[in-house]
Amino acid sequence: MHIEHVEIGNFRKLKAVRIDFSEQKTVFVGANNSGKTSAMVALRRFLVEPSEFTVNDLTLSHWTEINAAAAGWEVAVSSGEAPIVFDWSDVLPFLDVWLNVSNNELHYVQKLLPTLDWKGGYLGVRLRLEPKDTEGLQREYLKARAVITELLAPSSSAASVVTAAEGGGDLVIETAAVPSAAYTFTLWPQSMMDFLGRRLRGLFTVRAYLLDPAAIKKPEGGLAMPQVLSPDNDPIDGDPFKGLICIDEISAQRGFGHAGSTRVLSEDDPKYDPQEARGGKKLSAQLRSYYTQHLDPYDKPEPKDLTALQALHDAETAFEARLTEGFAAALKELEHIGYPGVTDPKLTITTRIKPTDGLNHGSAVQYEVPTHLAEATKGHRLPEDSNGLGYQNLVSMVFGLMSFRDRWMRVGKAGSSVADEDSFVPPLHLVLVEEPEAHLHAQVQQVFIKQAYAVLRKHPKLGDATALKTQLVVSTHSSHLAHECDFSSLRYFRRLPAPTHPGAVPIASVVNLSEVFGDADLTEKFVTRYLKATHCDLFFADGAVLIEGPAERILVPHLVRERPEFEYLRRCYITWLEIGGSHAHRLKQLLEHLGLTTLIITDIDAKDGISGAALPPKRNSGQKARNETLKSWVPAEDSLDALLEKIGPDLVKEDPSGYSIRIAYQQPINVSFKSKPPAEALANTFEDALLYENPDLFADLPGYGLIAKFRDALADSADLDGLATAVHVALKSGNKAEFALDLLYSDKITTLKVPAYIHDGLAWLAVQLKRKEQDAIGKTKVAV
Repeated sequence: MHIEHVEIGNFRKLKAVRIDFSEQKTVFVGANNSGKTSAMVALRRFLVEPSEFTVNDLTLSHWTEINAAAAGWEVAVSSGEAPIVFDWSDVLPFLDVWLNVSNNELHYVQKLLPTLDWKGGYLGVRLRLEPKDTEGLQREYLKARAVITELLAPSSSAASVVTAAEGGGDLVIETAAVPSAAYTFTLWPQSMMDFLGRRLRGLFTVRAYLLDPAAIKKPEGGLAMPQVLSPDNDPIDGDPFKGLICIDEISAQRGFGHAGSTRVLSEDDPKYDPQEARGGKKLSAQLRSYYTQHLDPYDKPEPKDLTALQALHDAETAFEARLTEGFAAALKELEHIGYPGVTDPKLTITTRIKPTDGLNHGSAVQYEVPTHLAEATKGHRLPEDSNGLGYQNLVSMVFGLMSFRDRWMRVGKAGSSVADEDSFVPPLHLVLVEEPEAHLHAQVQQVFIKQAYAVLRKHPKLGDATALKTQLVVSTHSSHLAHECDFSSLRYFRRLPAPTHPGAVPIASVVNLSEVFGDADLTEKFVTRYLKATHCDLFFADGAVLIEGPAERILVPHLVRERPEFEYLRRCYITWLEIGGSHAHRLKQLLEHLGLTTLIITDIDAKDGISGAALPPKRNSGQKARNETLKSWVPAEDSLDALLEKIGPDLVKEDPSGYSIRIAYQQPINVSFKSKPPAEALANTFEDALLYENPDLFADLPGYGLIAKFRDALADSADLDGLATAVHVALKSGNKAEFALDLLYSDKITTLKVPAYIHDGLAWLAVQLKRKEQDAIGKTKVAV
């Protein structure tokens, strides 16, 4: 049994998304504000802490509709009509959990069966936040509005106000006169959402409904198509996942480095919660929790506990004798002031040693500092607060995972302290970990994500066994962590622009990266290996720039950083990927699934149309482009003559969902060479494009290698055709990376003119990213 997928609706940014779960490890990736946190909070709210919902968990797109409906109630009642019935089902937050269950696990899911003839497969449960009593909610809101309407009614005329009989009876219209006054403040509630800001937890509850496996629909356009509950679908009683799923969580707010964040409670305190460790408790607090659950010898003692209990008893006796002796003089002195009297109870000193007392202080957990030539027992030790935050975080998370596993598997005292109805182990363990990368350097992030699942399975009954399943769900902003995960485990959260209707806000969709390439093929293997060899920043970026070679990779980001015309791009999170035009098209499926605005800077790479030999570009000669990206992706053309005529929109591939991909390659420019009239120059690569744009700069630029060859070509060539031939020969043997580094360290880099095709491409990218920013808030699109 495992969770196949969940569908989340009407919760924050997630208006309707499906998130497929891997059988072992699922990792949420995506740019900032793309919905990853919304998904983790939704899982927490519905599965762990349903009493913690707030009004801000309702998708903002629905607020206008809800407020308008409530305002309609007031208008109807003031007119003597019955309030309009509002269909809450379209706006209520919900979580659909779909389990994949084999028919030999029927005994676990009897109360979740949709029909008696169910033979195995999918089982669905909807958890929905909804009003406890729809009519009662309406009465409570109108009553609250009636109070402020009556208070603010002018005395010059009788004001009609809405009131309700005691006990929630029929609504009536009454008149009242109050002193007039000019008030500039507002009274609560001003709207239904304002009302729910205070009253939601008291008036709403989470109820569970069974879903129909036959009615599952695939997402359309990246958005889920959840089932519509029929009016006769009654909620089921109790927690549908009790005894079925053990759920644990490590939240992002772990509180390291803040001494005031730790509240020490003993196991006798009614507020003591073993799960508090997930919310920011120190390791010593987690150790106390682990001890209480699994090790405490006082809790249902076993034969092996007797030795420890005897040692504690002997320690108590000895310590009590020492206290009696030590306090004897003080107590004798107390008697001289008349206490205790003849009838007063006598004061005595006793003690009780509790095992957790040894863990109930800031230095309970210590780190031993490696000490030169020290004996094993005489090294320096420091309390946990003195260690680095990263190490504290790592140890705390791993210890938390161990504790979750042992509690699930009833290790030690946990097995004998559970109620009879909870005596068997739930078949599924769901563990949520939010942003584990906090304070961890890159290598430790990679180690953690590789080892976390193994820690959760390290038990004799787990390992590779399939009877008891563990599913780990991790959200992250770290490209290093994503780098260590298989493509099949990544779920990409994609930002979508706000719909066009008033009150709408930006929403998100979720892409299952295991489905990007369909069946495994060479393209998927290439992309996976390529991203592993470079980095996974692609999954967290606002936009991407694919560049042809090392020279572009060195110089173009520098030009963006230094030139004022690219100031907006410096504010954006852009990932730069060095991948040649012969391979860039392999990223097509991935980039289109991610919906990532992308600029591809590549070379035209002219060749003879018959022999395929590389040549300097020349019009009307039957030449073609060797570049596979130009041929098969954008603009899907290989004729050199046709490519040289492409402009503006011809170079862009737009998608209705709001992203675009643009190609930038060498285009004709007019160059005046050796006092001759301007003529058309056709560059073939980034390097000769720089030369044609900056002939005066390269004519006297000091340097060796390719710079020297360019300098000589400029001096020796009689015209542009001769220059093109000389440059073509120079590029065959020139070191392009060395060329770029020489330019980077040259004083003339500040006056270097950016090739037009790159400048225009970067300007386009800036416009697209601005447009995405404006679309997010519903403003007018940026002019191109």
